[in-house]
Amino acid sequence: MDEPVLPGLQSIRAAQQRVAPHVRHTSTSRTAWLSEVTGGDVHLKLEIEQPTGSFKVRGACNAILAARESGYLPGVTTASTGNHARAVAYLGRRFDVPVTAYVAASLPAYRVRALEELGATVDVSSKDQGEAIDAARQLAAERGYAFVPPFDHPDVISGQGTIGVELCDDLDALDAVVVPVSGGGLISGIGLAVKAIRPETLVIGVCADRADAMLRSLRAGHPVPVPEVETIATSLLGDLGSDNDYTFRIASQVVDEIGTVSEEQMQEALDLLSTEDGLAVEGAAAASVALLRATADRWHGKRVAALITGNAVDPGTRSDVPK
Repeated sequence: MDEPVLPGLQSIRAAQQRVAPHVRHTSTSRTAWLSEVTGGDVHLKLEIEQPTGSFKVRGACNAILAARESGYLPGVTTASTGNHARAVAYLGRRFDVPVTAYVAASLPAYRVRALEELGATVDVSSKDQGEAIDAARQLAAERGYAFVPPFDHPDVISGQGTIGVELCDDLDALDAVVVPVSGGGLISGIGLAVKAIRPETLVIGVCADRADAMLRSLRAGHPVPVPEVETIATSLLGDLGSDNDYTFRIASQVVDEIGTVSEEQMQEALDLLSTEDGLAVEGAAAASVALLRATADRWHGKRVAALITGNAVDPGTRSDVPK
């Protein structure tokens, strides 16, 4: 059986045109303290400026609009640890399309409430993201809905890839881009764009050391299951899925390396982003900054972009730790 055709720069540019009325070209802001720490020129790509507070709106928007272009769309299902489902729910309300979101039972209650407030029907009966994806796919088949997965979908990947185009447009002579990694949709899209436009730029992934599915998979040469454990970076939980069609193959081609960061390193990065940059972000969003701090000597004289992916924190505690 032939493998699915991978997306590329052409599909990313098409996504950029498709989603332009609904998502933002986000800021790329130089961070003075991290530039001083590394001796480089470090810029933060602020996806927290998106209408849902996360980059996920890009891929979700592209996938939903592409599905609508194919014909009548009675509804959408999805599965997510939070940010992707929030993006799908937001867009469902914007486009007047019903949304059913499947999430793991461990998802923090504030994230479930946020989905319900956006009008989504939320199912919390799944034990983990893999089970939630299976349930969402089954409902989509039963009702004729579009299933918009969190990462392993060409339209989702192409939507996330618009970030890579923006980075290349906004920053000259970019030496490296550092991207938090879970299932790989974000780094796959960014990597496809950056390597097509500036092949000399390094594409570097960073996993939480408690959620390192992509790193283990690339080392093994195939997607491997990783158990979900408590981490400050809940948005990085989940593995690639045994039926992964896209992100593993793309990451194998466009990612130069992947590192890991500890809970302590991410917490320190969270604190510094708050005190030095005035940014309140979630644990996963601090992973790129944590990696740059941990490898500071490497970036002397280099221009680097770090993805700040989302701000889905509990308003009561400012924490992204599961409850």
